Amino acid sequence: MELELRHLRVVCAIEDAGSLTRAASALRMSQPALSAQLRRIETMLGGALFDRLHTGVVATGFGELVLARARSILPGVDGLLADTARATRRRAAPDRVRVGSVGAPLLGHLVLAVRETLPGAEVTARCRNSPVPLLDDLAAERLEAAVLGDNPGRELTCDRAVELRPLVTEPVFALLPSSHPLAAREEVGLNRLIEEDWAVPRSDGDRTREYWSAAFALTGRQPRAPYEAEGRQLVELVRSGLAVSLCQATFAEAPGTAVRPLSGNPLWYRHVLAWHREGPLAPHGDEIVRRVGEGYLSTCTASPAYARWRAHHPMSARLTD
Repeated sequence: MELELRHLRVVCAIEDAGSLTRAASALRMSQPALSAQLRRIETMLGGALFDRLHTGVVATGFGELVLARARSILPGVDGLLADTARATRRRAAPDRVRVGSVGAPLLGHLVLAVRETLPGAEVTARCRNSPVPLLDDLAAERLEAAVLGDNPGRELTCDRAVELRPLVTEPVFALLPSSHPLAAREEVGLNRLIEEDWAVPRSDGDRTREYWSAAFALTGRQPRAPYEAEGRQLVELVRSGLAVSLCQATFAEAPGTAVRPLSGNPLWYRHVLAWHREGPLAPHGDEIVRRVGEGYLSTCTASPAYARWRAHHPMSARLTD
């Protein structure tokens, strides 16, 4: 009989449990079978590892030596096994790649980039209003990649297992009813816009409302916001002439709405790509960022207000190197 890692795990389990009966239950063995195995281990090592007492077991001096060495060996072995398992998963072509996205124009470009990079994989997607649950899913390996977003001074923080790759920081624009008098202007002052009724997104942990409020405070006022809505519902409130709001610069004008830059560019939004550092997309991160960046530039041309803004600000909102 030769010493194996499982023998060291048994010895550690016995000390952790403090009795053979509890250790046998934790190891899903019978108590007689565990006692017999312990005797074989002790014979192989050449000495008693535990004193058997009526209250349980206590390590002998010889047992403490063995336990100290076992506890120094096992974490390294477990780490090696975990690392090799992850490396194997990365080398293998995945059958499915799960991606997520906040409300941003990059999800389609990310899906296409993954398909082009891993053509054999099925790509699925889920969307959330906040990046926070998506970061949790990435850290727990429930997602392989995601499109996220944040604001200057309120950047996302995440688990060390998740890589965040900023793509571009763009200005935040005003979203108006197309019939609104301000829609006739080339750009809109935030101090003028703040006089209107607003529709605002729900506060859900991504700090967008906090960021907006900080910008509003610079005007000396906070807007009246009788409507809390997101996505299509927010657009419908604006289209109906009931409210104004803010939007990403790449937002495509829906019928009945107008997208206009804010004077002085007081607000900004950062697009971020993220993936698990040990996931199947990690070796392809640079390529995926490049492909999604190219898609972003094509999206910019589809937004007339943003295309004009970029023409007047050629050094701003550039892709991150």
